[in-house]
Amino acid sequence: MKKYLCGVDFLFVGLLVLMVAGCGTLRVNNQSQKTADVELIQQTKVYQLAKSCVSWDDTLLPAYPQGQPEITILRIVIPVGETLVKHKHPVINAGVLLKGELTVQTEGGKTLHLKAGEAIVEVVDTWHYGKNEGVEPAEIIVFYAGTEAAPITVHKPD
Repeated sequence: MKKYLCGVDFLFVGLLVLMVAGCGTLRVNNQSQKTADVELIQQTKVYQLAKSCVSWDDTLLPAYPQGQPEITILRIVIPVGETLVKHKHPVINAGVLLKGELTVQTEGGKTLHLKAGEAIVEVVDTWHYGKNEGVEPAEIIVFYAGTEAAPITVHKPD
């Protein structure tokens, strides 16, 4: 996996907030409670899966569009042997492959092979498709940073 150099931090903020929210808050009403909360917080681990200002094909990510921001989070399950239709995303998006394997290919011939646990900062405004060449369904969570009422995916006409 490439080492990315600069910031797409929006990606896992939502997950981090949910994770930390489950840890409780630091209370100082008595010493035993304070100690228990500190121990719980100290056991929390944060792993950076991606941080980038370029997509997986090394293209600089575009500026965010104007308008009311809208975050969309999808869980996508791609059956074994399935090839998605060619499409593009007009907005920045990134994800983590939870299970299986996934191959992503651009119309220009660039290819990325993902395995479970790997992150992807997806190409923006570039025709591409994914295919599951593995032996189990590929399951991916994808976060889209778009604007209200604007599409996150556009299918290529035949």
